[in-house]
Amino acid sequence: MAGPDMIKTLLYTVNNLLQEEKYRAALAVLKGFRNGAVYGAKIRAPHALVMTFLFRSGSLKDKLKAILKATYTHSRNLACFVFTYKGLQAMQQKIQGKSLQSHSFLAACVGGWLVFGDNNSINSQINMYLLSRILFALSRLAVEKGIIPQPKQDPFPLFATLVWGIVLWLFEYYPHTLQPSLQSSMSYLYHDSNVWHDISDFLVYNKPRTAA
Repeated sequence: MAGPDMIKTLLYTVNNLLQEEKYRAALAVLKGFRNGAVYGAKIRAPHALVMTFLFRSGSLKDKLKAILKATYTHSRNLACFVFTYKGLQAMQQKIQGKSLQSHSFLAACVGGWLVFGDNNSINSQINMYLLSRILFALSRLAVEKGIIPQPKQDPFPLFATLVWGIVLWLFEYYPHTLQPSLQSSMSYLYHDSNVWHDISDFLVYNKPRTAA
């Protein structure tokens, strides 16, 4: 009976600790680390699984190692960033006695430099993903603040036109400027579809099956 009683006492103590207001900022940093790790794994694992089995060659063991490595890197980096961001934000708020918009910006800048400043494939994908989102957000904010006038017509068709025109022009004539994963996807769609030998690699497979 000592075992279950000890566990109950421990849970009671931990739950009481979690309710303590004086520890709230530190606990929020820890939970942020936890959430970053979980979210990073949930986002990266299925993406890595699909992209690896679609475009990566090698043995099953090599593919699984690549999936685990990508998932671990994304999960670790996001967890470390959230930990750094929330920690620095809480520290600035404690020093100045109030929350300012600059706290968020500065904390994120430091976290971005420390965690996502390393130029690797995972960080590159995350940074570019965020860049596209903030460009949209800043455009909307500029309209809200009256910096630029409200468009009379929906600008999205023009946006789509330019995005697809530019990316295909780059792919056809300057493919080295694009990310390797995007190059692979576009090669599969636009170049591999120019080659076939018979019905097997026209309809069933993308490329001819090699003899074992």
